[in-house]
Amino acid sequence: MSTAAAPVRPGLVLADLLPASRVRDITLVVGGAALTGIAAQIAVPVPGSPVPVSGQTFAALLVGTALGARRGFLSLALYAVAGMAGIPWFAQATSGYAMPSFGYILGMLLAAAVVGHFARRGADRSVLRMAGTMAAGSAIIYAVGVPYLALATGMSFGEAVAAGLVPFLIGDALKAALAMGALPTTWKLIGRRG
Repeated sequence: MSTAAAPVRPGLVLADLLPASRVRDITLVVGGAALTGIAAQIAVPVPGSPVPVSGQTFAALLVGTALGARRGFLSLALYAVAGMAGIPWFAQATSGYAMPSFGYILGMLLAAAVVGHFARRGADRSVLRMAGTMAAGSAIIYAVGVPYLALATGMSFGEAVAAGLVPFLIGDALKAALAMGALPTTWKLIGRRG
């Protein structure tokens, strides 16, 4: 069976290249949640901010892009629900929903769905389109996370932006650069193998 046409066929995400089954989808959703939980443990506290720099956002955007909107959303929903239930796999081995950074996790749910939607339209196949996809996903995470941070801590919106957005922009640019190289390159390699 040849897969030569699969990488160029519109509407596919990387996960679709695996043989289709319910077991595949469940495994991908659980695996995406676990990957996000593991990446969240790569965390560095930011002085003056209750939000650490972590690998969590990179994993969430990668999961959404690789799995597609539906599976990406379900994966991040599983991650959020399990963390709220007590699994200590949010950044810095925390859990629950009564933390100032929980809004970022809610933003990741939406971001995973949006970047997955873009990936279905081929956004993960070129560096430039991948840059736009990562920027959109990051913007969604901040659009939910920063106001939540302000409400949860009593900060003004400006203080929340200074503590929960500005210190993370350079790291997000580096994470986006990794994704911009990794995903289009993966598609090219699959195309050559097919």
